[in-house]
Formats: sequence, structure tokens, C-alpha cells
Amino acid sequence: MKEACQKWLEPDGRLRLEGWARDGLTDEQLARKMGVSPDTLSSWREQHPALSQAVDRGREMADLQVESALLKRALGYEYMEERVEISEKTGRKVIQTTKTVPPDTTAQMFWLKNRRPERWREKPQESGPGPEAGGAASMTLAEKLAVLRAAAQSLDGP
Repeated sequence: MKEACQKWLEPDGRLRLEGWARDGLTDEQLARKMGVSPDTLSSWREQHPALSQAVDRGREMADLQVESALLKRALGYEYMEERVEISEKTGRKVIQTTKTVPPDTTAQMFWLKNRRPERWREKPQESGPGPEAGGAASMTLAEKLAVLRAAAQSLDGP
């Protein structure tokens, strides 16, 4: 048993585990890839912090990448698109065009509901201040979407 675990404690084994975790594998899937039971993997993770850290590090990296992509999509962004035109007169010519991806209100709502649930949940808590207090907590989902759309349009400029 120790020999099987030792393989995963080596730098190459930890790197492989980190990569699989970054790819989104669950502990059960990791255990299957490692050739052990999920209970064995759980026990190894408790006994060997380096093993657990490798899995956690891989998952953290993936979470950060997805978080960055969601934020970028929520706010909108620009990118440069290149295409090549070939003609007998001018020869090969690279045309660059700036493209704009507008802010996405669905991504904004997803972000806000998860990052600020106290203000953006669909059903405000009953124990808080009533609608007369104003603010996002007293707004309906449709009203919140309208606010987000207006904010997104203001980002586009005049």
C-alpha cells in the first residue's frame, strides 16, 4: 500500500494529480485513474498534505480561470481579428479588425447572485427591510435585469 501511495507523492505523481484536478475530475474519478478506491484516496489525502495540496492547487487554478472568463464575459471585451486577403494586385494582405463582445446580462446575474447573494438573490429575505428601503434586495428579477442592461449600455458609451 505504501508503495502505491509513494508513486503519487513523487513530483511527477503530484503534477499528474494536479493536472487531472485542473481538468475537473472528481475525487472518485481521480481514484479510478490512480487505480485505488475513493476511500483509499481520501485516506491518503488526510495522511499526506502534499497529495491533498496538489489536488487543491489544480482545482484552484481551474476555478480562477473560469472566474476570470466569466468576469470578462459579464463585462464585455474587445479582441483583434485577423484575416488574410490575397489578390493579384496587392498580393497577400493582413486585415485587422477590432471586434466587440458586448456585456452579457446572464453572466452578470450569475456573478452577482453568487458573489453578492444578500443583494441579488431572486427572493429577498423576509426578515430584512421592506420595499420602502429600496436597493437591489427589494427589486424583482426583471427590475434587476433592467438595471444591468442599462449599466451594460452605459459601458458602450454614447
